[in-house]
Amino acid sequence: MLSLIRNEWGKIFKRVGTYVMLGILILVIGITGAAIKYNDTKSEAASNWKQELSAQVEGDKQALSQSSDTNRINKGMIEQNIAINEYRIDNNIEPNWNTTVWTFVETNGFTVTLVGMFAIIVAASIVAGEFSWGTIKLLLIRPISRTKILVSKYITVLLYGTTMLAILFVVSLLLGLILFGGADQSIHLAYVDGKVEEQNIVGYLIKTYLLKTIDVAMVATMAFMISTVFRSSSLAIGISLFLLFMGANVTQLLAIKFDWAKYSLFANTDLTQYTGFTPKMVEGMTMGFSITMLIIYFIIFQLLAFIVFNKRDVAA
Repeated sequence: MLSLIRNEWGKIFKRVGTYVMLGILILVIGITGAAIKYNDTKSEAASNWKQELSAQVEGDKQALSQSSDTNRINKGMIEQNIAINEYRIDNNIEPNWNTTVWTFVETNGFTVTLVGMFAIIVAASIVAGEFSWGTIKLLLIRPISRTKILVSKYITVLLYGTTMLAILFVVSLLLGLILFGGADQSIHLAYVDGKVEEQNIVGYLIKTYLLKTIDVAMVATMAFMISTVFRSSSLAIGISLFLLFMGANVTQLLAIKFDWAKYSLFANTDLTQYTGFTPKMVEGMTMGFSITMLIIYFIIFQLLAFIVFNKRDVAA
């Protein structure tokens, strides 16, 4: 099995596109850092930060009163800002007006969508590409079961996605240290289940990126299944990227009127909605519920992929 995984890993890094994707990821991190550094040099800390936060709270409360149910995610963000700012005022916790290495790493957490795109591209081509290039017959004539071959390809996809996430975290950390220096800030204020919690910033960021790994793994699993079932990398990439960008938005709209929207895959993939990184997709959901739904979807995707791959006539 290890030799199969090494073989698949080598195939990925023989492609120019792999290095292009890596370069794009690092470039995006660099551009983000440069833009934030430029804005930081133009900003100044508020002389009376409590007064400044109080003004923000009043403005947010006015915006909240005008917010409609059709924009529940934005409404959740406003509620989060109000609660955190009021907590700062009540507990005399002055915010860092300038970016720190930790806030920079947190900001780049949203770049996980880009990692998801790259994982989809690799997952969509790792099986379908064998059919397109005609190398699938050479692969299957070896004295190795089809199940082992498919498992090795899937593990390689997960390793690739995890590696890209690790690169995102490490490069963000190193670039943050270079641009913004070290930070004494050790407390992160998270808004979880309607309450503000003080969390260790390092632990919070590690937990956030680990949960983001599940997000990437699920979209990659979906693309892997589509690629295996339909033998078309372009179809797998197209469908998966469309769902990646539109799935959450469609689910959010459905959740306004239909409670069953919480059973959608994209209502559950982002587990950081339970750590305060983003608002909950559907009110009333719990992490246990989302994990259960992800397991169900994972089993369905894997059953479809392995059943079809094992029964398919390669000569067809």
